[in-house]
Amino acid sequence: MNPIKEREQKGLEIAALLPIKRTGETYIVPSQTNGNKYKVDATPHESHCNCPDFEKRQQKCKHIYAVECVIRREESITTTASGDTTVTRTETVKLRYRQMWPAYNSAQVNEKTRFLSLLYELCSGVDEPIQTWGRPRHSMADMIFAVAYKTYSTVSARRFMSDLREAHIKRYIARVPCYNSMINYLEMEELTPYLKSLIERSALPLKAIESDFAVDGSGFSSSKYTSWYSAKYGKEMEGHDWIKVHLMCGVKTNIVTSVEISGAYSHDTKFFAPLVNSTAKRFEIAEVSADKAYSNRANLAVVENKGAKPYIDFRKNAKPDGKNDAWNRLYHTYSLNREDFQRHYHKRSNVESTFHMVKAKFGGALRSKTFTAQANEALCKVLCHNLCVLIQSSYELGIDMSFWAE
Repeated sequence: MNPIKEREQKGLEIAALLPIKRTGETYIVPSQTNGNKYKVDATPHESHCNCPDFEKRQQKCKHIYAVECVIRREESITTTASGDTTVTRTETVKLRYRQMWPAYNSAQVNEKTRFLSLLYELCSGVDEPIQTWGRPRHSMADMIFAVAYKTYSTVSARRFMSDLREAHIKRYIARVPCYNSMINYLEMEELTPYLKSLIERSALPLKAIESDFAVDGSGFSSSKYTSWYSAKYGKEMEGHDWIKVHLMCGVKTNIVTSVEISGAYSHDTKFFAPLVNSTAKRFEIAEVSADKAYSNRANLAVVENKGAKPYIDFRKNAKPDGKNDAWNRLYHTYSLNREDFQRHYHKRSNVESTFHMVKAKFGGALRSKTFTAQANEALCKVLCHNLCVLIQSSYELGIDMSFWAE
């Protein structure tokens, strides 16, 4: 490759992947290879950089090309018929939205009553598994109602029994199960697909609202302790074990549209395709945003195959690929139109808000002991979150809360 073209290409990579800060007419450009930072003086007629390459050659280095790319993103230059030149500088104005306090207050005041009615309606569509032998057992709908309501209450199974008796009086359940029965049902692997299905079903009322989605994973700690060797600190460390919840959510209301559970050390990227495919069955997807952990060609292809646009951040060593069109399209958008890319990509922040909502309201720790029970308990937290989002949306957006209309 021509050395000048090679420097220009590296400059585009720096502008796309590294943070360049501006102080007046001086730009601070990080090095690609080490922790050094170089100063680029971007004067209108002549640029100067204090890197060794520029000082030796006295010609444009990759850092100057990077700064020129940043300036092109910020400014557009037009020339009139009379020969006058106009420079237009584009500045991003952050929109701020006021809290709808009347709707928020109504949703909070009536949340528990509405939560019970919505949970009952959602559980009423559960298909009852066939029992071929043994004593008559509790219905699956009643037990899902019980474990979800218990998760919503955030108290122990024994302390929750008075709430469950009141639910029985109001005819939300046919009979009151023992607290041990709720714990035993959480241990059942058969409960997991029911909870996943109800989470996906509970998101349907917001189908007309959500078209942009975000993906991420987060850990929920357990009561068990584990030890591991930390390469960062060079010693053995110990702490609570955890499981990971991987979810996809709408960026407007924070409704969870699909969810997967894994062990503590499972890599996030392999859950991207199942989450997107599951959501695409019920929602029209326009955009999907995710962080660098999901940055690979297969994930971009999954999103584009659904007719949507991916906005997934790139790793530092990312480069154009002549074999993958989806990768090249997103990389050039990332390199040449960074501001537009970031505007779409930062919708991903909403999935962080979703995890914060779940953990702040229902706790980031799990009471259960086994992995199956922990997975079901985490799914119950997500289900409760979805119902609370629906209640808030019903007051703010006036949507219809129908789960089984189809």
